[in-house]
Amino acid sequence: MSMHTTFGRFAAAIARYSGKPAAFVVAALLIVVWAATGPLFGFGDTWQLVINTGTTIITFLMVFLIQNTQNRDTSALQIKLDELIRCSKAHNALLNLEELDDQTLERIRRHYCHLAELARDDLEHFEDSLRPGDKR
Repeated sequence: MSMHTTFGRFAAAIARYSGKPAAFVVAALLIVVWAATGPLFGFGDTWQLVINTGTTIITFLMVFLIQNTQNRDTSALQIKLDELIRCSKAHNALLNLEELDDQTLERIRRHYCHLAELARDDLEHFEDSLRPGDKR
């Protein structure tokens, strides 16, 4: 099994388990235990350094694990959307939009905003025609 596959599975498992209520309870209990040991260590610098270092290391590592799973989820979602576009009456030019530059994306976005505005105008005219007693 490749390192990439192994890391992907590991990252997915950690992200999945760290989002469960039990993980929150464990983290909260660790904080309570740490706080309870404060009087034992005189609330000293070393006592504070333990929690600061521990949370910094965990946060640092979690960023990479969560980013990995987020990238995989986003890629899978893009593939699914591309397939829906491909097999529908939507423009195939919309496939793989995430690879376009920002200016092209903005131009396409403005085009669809204009289409949405036209559709809302059509809807407003349709709703006006349904109002009883309207003399327009």
